[in-house]
Amino acid sequence: ALSLTGLDFITAVSGAGAAIANIGPGLGDTIGPTGNFAPLNDTAKWILIFGMFVGRLELMAVYVLFTVQFWRA
Repeated sequence: ALSLTGLDFITAVSGAGAAIANIGPGLGDTIGPTGNFAPLNDTAKWILIFGMFVGRLELMAVYVLFTVQFWRA
């Protein structure tokens, strides 16, 4: 999804990994150790925010929240 916002492959993959794992900077010139997430467009920032929530809540907890059987039981 980050690649569709216009980011290059390295920035998109490392940004998604950094967001889900909550590890800080990614790779590349834009979000690397000497850069930050400020120059990203708003859509990319929202995708990364969602990834940070998923990473913070753990993947299984988020999966359970979005399953129908959890809410019907």
